[in-house]
Amino acid sequence: MKIENIPADIKSKSLKEAREEINKILSKLESSDTNLEDHIKEYDRLIKLNKHVDLLFRKKVKEISLKTKKNVK
Repeated sequence: MKIENIPADIKSKSLKEAREEINKILSKLESSDTNLEDHIKEYDRLIKLNKHVDLLFRKKVKEISLKTKKNVK
């Protein structure tokens, strides 16, 4: 999934906010109270949130790596 496919409301979330929403969606998906159409929508949002979290982690790893390289020199 490309970064431009992630909606702005997800891109603006912090790691904590994204994780909280992921947990809510997982709880909904585990319950049998919702229909298939709702599950599909929730799953799609879950995938986008997961991609956003992955991008946040990659950005943080890159920052840490650059700081480490500067400190080693």
